[in-house]
Amino acid sequence: MSDVTSQGSVQSEDGTSIAFEYAGAGPGLILIEAAGHYRAFSSFGTLARLLRSKFTVFRYDRRGRGDSGDTPPYAVHREIEDLSALIAEAGGSAYVYGFSSGALLALHAAAAGLDIPRLAVLEPPIGSDDTPPEGSEFTRNLSALVSAERHGEAVEYFNTSIGVPTEMLNEMRGTPAWSAMEAVAPTLAYDAACTGDNRPPADRFARISQPVLVATGGASAESFVGGGGAFFDNAADAIVAALPHAERTSIPGQWHQVDPKALAPFLVRFYEA
Repeated sequence: MSDVTSQGSVQSEDGTSIAFEYAGAGPGLILIEAAGHYRAFSSFGTLARLLRSKFTVFRYDRRGRGDSGDTPPYAVHREIEDLSALIAEAGGSAYVYGFSSGALLALHAAAAGLDIPRLAVLEPPIGSDDTPPEGSEFTRNLSALVSAERHGEAVEYFNTSIGVPTEMLNEMRGTPAWSAMEAVAPTLAYDAACTGDNRPPADRFARISQPVLVATGGASAESFVGGGGAFFDNAADAIVAALPHAERTSIPGQWHQVDPKALAPFLVRFYEA
């Protein structure tokens, strides 16, 4: 295993520079961040260290975040092209793990035919087939706040909409974490765009031929207001129903921010199967 972290950048198809780092040994594994997160404000640090004995772990700043560039207008296919450039850097094929909105991006990338032998996703935020198509309204509202440069309000609106408890938001205001999210507030609209009309695109996901692990936290249902946790369970079930080769699992005692020490064994078992 190599604990030495190397850094670099790749150029996406539209010319955008995407910054990344990697360390470890073994097959390439790319981690895709959730909304508002990037390498300087990440939940992946411990997880990456736990996986480096088995894989060469790549972390990157999604476009518009951290050290990566951005090229407007945003489109999901451009983030897929970013991931394609990273996979080429990793040797032409790589496992992928995506968390929350990063999980949705990973699914869209697999459906687009990127060389991802195995894909694991944790709590992708998308509705079931009977969910009202509210995603577009959510995206419009979020985009309006961002366009008005009301970044703090955009961060609050995003988190409130996904069910983060008010007391948790109150504790975060004024902290470095809040400032980090405000710094990339415009990209919250990018994450919302990944949900489309807030329903699983069954026809597109049916094209995903590789094995997919779809995971949720066993305690998520109690961790969000307004039924947020049940939403993630329902979303996972709907996505599994659309996938030809899916494995559904729940990580006991965990919520949306799963403890890396609880998550890592599930990922290692799945990728090495």
